[in-house]
Amino acid sequence: MAQRFDRSHEDSGNSVQLEHLNLRQPDQRLATIFYLMGMGFTRDPYLQVGVDNMWVNIGRAQIHLPTGNAQRINGTIGVIVPDLPQLCARLQMVAPRLDGTQFRFTDRSDFVEVTCPWGNKFRAHAPSPELGGYDLGMPYVEFLVPVGTAAGIARFYGDVIGARSRCETTRGAEVAVVLVGRGQQLFFRETTEKLPEYDGHHLQLYLVDFSTPYRYLLENGLIMEESDQYQYRFKQIVDPNDRRPLIQLEHEIRSITHPLYGRVFVNRNPTQTNREYKRSRDAFAGTY
Repeated sequence: MAQRFDRSHEDSGNSVQLEHLNLRQPDQRLATIFYLMGMGFTRDPYLQVGVDNMWVNIGRAQIHLPTGNAQRINGTIGVIVPDLPQLCARLQMVAPRLDGTQFRFTDRSDFVEVTCPWGNKFRAHAPSPELGGYDLGMPYVEFLVPVGTAAGIARFYGDVIGARSRCETTRGAEVAVVLVGRGQQLFFRETTEKLPEYDGHHLQLYLVDFSTPYRYLLENGLIMEESDQYQYRFKQIVDPNDRRPLIQLEHEIRSITHPLYGRVFVNRNPTQTNREYKRSRDAFAGTY
């Protein structure tokens, strides 16, 4: 008998990639020390190469770091790195340079908790099939949200954006889970904590069906920017059942016909040094 497959496991929904997060920060020098020297990521060598912005490549994803007042995500950014002990060694090396900032890290054995100089929290994981099966990337972002919003957030991403989404209970809290790309998810975890006001950070998604979400957002007065033919923005997430405002999170929405879609990101091998140089080992050789 021929082997049977559950083809639904390969369905991606309408969102095909979480390409970048955008987080303003006030000091490009400290950003270089943390993201490049410490975390081992790669500065994009082709775009935004000046001193007022930096695009940092993490596999097929990026974090954009324009200069400005520091922005912080209320939650955790998940990243995959090829070697956790090497990550800890790099972070220990840069720790003196980041003294006096909010930087810290803790090795939890199966992952490493890291806080950037301005308070953004990262959780670094080793490669695993459960996190997409690649060796370098940004598999998830978890946002903390008010109690009573997770179910509506899941409906918004499912009904309006067309992403695969669900609401579930984990560790005693309601969580909206949204598939936004290959091995990439957004989590919206309810909390009773008092949350700070939204500060304008944003994320960017590529959509296959670009116009259907746009029509809903336009008809409901939710479009905040008509960027160009290939891009628009919104920041208010509402419950489609009653249009009740839930949370604010700016989304930069691009079509897959956008000129930047599918652009190849350069990723370096952070273990390569001039003192222990190995020929043909400059580029990252893993999967992403």
